[in-house]
Formats: sequence, C-alpha cells, structure tokens
Amino acid sequence: MKDSHGRTIDYLRISLTDRCNLRCIYCMPEEGVHALAHEDILSLEEIERLVRIAADMGITRVRLTGGEPLVRRGVVDLVRALRETPGIENVALTTNGILLPRMAEELKAAGLSRVNISLDTLDADQYAAITRRGSFEEAMAGIDAALEAGFSPVKVNAVVVKSLNQDVLSFARMSIDRPLHVRFIEYMPVGESAGSCGCGWGKEDVIASDDLRAMIDEQAREAGIGGLVPASKHRPAGWGPARYFEFENALGTVGFISPLSRHFCSECNRLRLTADGKIRPCLFSDNEFDVRGVLRSGAGDDAVRDVLYAALGEKPDDHHDRVGTDRGMSQIGG
Repeated sequence: MKDSHGRTIDYLRISLTDRCNLRCIYCMPEEGVHALAHEDILSLEEIERLVRIAADMGITRVRLTGGEPLVRRGVVDLVRALRETPGIENVALTTNGILLPRMAEELKAAGLSRVNISLDTLDADQYAAITRRGSFEEAMAGIDAALEAGFSPVKVNAVVVKSLNQDVLSFARMSIDRPLHVRFIEYMPVGESAGSCGCGWGKEDVIASDDLRAMIDEQAREAGIGGLVPASKHRPAGWGPARYFEFENALGTVGFISPLSRHFCSECNRLRLTADGKIRPCLFSDNEFDVRGVLRSGAGDDAVRDVLYAALGEKPDDHHDRVGTDRGMSQIGG
C-alpha cells in the first residue's frame, strides 16, 4: 500500500480510548479532557473489521494506544482477535505501565508482540508532579511485569523537556543491566497553539537529540562507563524512526526519536485511527477522514477501503515544523 509520495504504508496506530488514569502535563489538563460519549467511540467489533480490511490492503502491524489503552474494557480479547487476523504479523501496545502488573501475562497469552512503556522521570516526586496522580512504584512494577511476562523488546519512552531537568543518564543506564531499550523523544508541539492540553510547549523546552546524546556521553564518561556507540548486538526490531546506540557490554540500547531536529517524514510508514473513528494521515495535521460513519452505514468493505485510500492520498510529504494541532495527544492517540 503506497501513499501519494511513494512511501509504503504498513503500520496502523489505533487509539482505543481518550481516557487515561494519569494526567501528564504534556498530554492533557489536570481536570482531563471532555470524554467522548460511549456511542462516539468505535466498538471493538468495528475496530476488528477495519483492521481486517486494512490488512487485506497491506497493513501488517498494529499498535494499540490511548489515552491509556489498558483502561479499555475488552482489550485482551481485542489483542487476540487482531493477532488472528490474516495478514497481521504483530500487535503492539503503548502504555503508562500502571495496569501491566495485573494484565501482562494475559496480554502475552493473547498474542501481544511487544510493549512500549511511557516513563518521563526516575524521580518519584517528579513523577507525581508530571503525571499529577501516578505512582512511580506502580510504573516501575509495570516494567518488571513486562519483562517477567517475556515481552521482547520492552521499550521505555521518555519525553525530554528541558525545564524538567530530567536525569537522562540514569535513564540511559537502565539499558546496561536489563534488556531494556530506553528511547528519548523530543518534546512535540501537539495541541492547539501547542497549549490546549495544558502543556505550554515552547521551543526553549526542546532538547535536540544530538545535543542530548552529547550530554549523555559527557556524563557517562565522567561516571566512568564510557560513551554511547552505534547499537549492534542488541538493536531491537522496530517499526519506527529511532536511532539506536549502546553502552559497552549493555543488555539493552539507548534510542533517540527526533521528529523536530531530524525529520523522518520521508520514511513515514503509518496511518492513525482515533478512538472516535477518524483516520489521520499525519500526527501534525488536522486532516481527518471519517471511517466511523462508513462502518456504521451498512456500506460494504469497498466503502471502508475508499476512506483509507483517501487518507493515503492526503499524507503530507513533511510536517514542515508545524506548531499546534486542533486535538491534543490523548485525543489523537500517542
């Protein structure tokens, strides 16, 4: 399946819900967002049908996101159904990890391929401030549960915000003694005027990935553990644009995702499905295509394909450093 710029599109990110058990400062305001009504959210059966049609068109990989996907009732059954869909090779999940201790084994048994866990600090007090209601201990227990359940790779995603002054070396060192793949993500301007979610994004809070890597290298050498080198031994399989490095004799890797300082739009391989049934060709674009209405209209599969092809035709060549989107990250799907 090709878009209008010749890129192969084989990856679909599906937001299961706009609800979340945290209120992270870069994602939504403290009081939360106005939740979608039950009837406005795609049913699991509608998601299954869409994925079946998309798989027939060339989608091979699916990632479930939110909000927080694990608060969606029936998520384990959905994983199982998607994994059994002809053409779908992998089903992955991005989560804050809070619910993983009670769900990891079930998800693994259902066929979930891999897990990404969002974690932006290793300081318990700062974690509470960033998430506004989360428990650092529960998040770390989620990482433990993912490893114990046998997920591989297990990736830890950290959004780097300059004013938070996160201990990035401690994050990177998590990759040394455990098979964790720590990825640092540049702070992105998603949300109306980059501030509708209470995030108050500004360029001054962005640390370019190359600068961050240099910072980690300097701190690592001062700590006597040597700098990062391009990953070779434990480079994780993946579907995205991260550049991976590793410390000598580490069991995992350190990755950098650079949507602002190093555009990877030319390699984009994805479409996004929001919880309320809109296909988004690009995270940074407000262009959306309504597939919920078609799924509920009684129309055949060809009408659903037409929506997907229309979205493909409107994928931009680049996000061109756009700042701000009408919807925030929790409403689009992280």
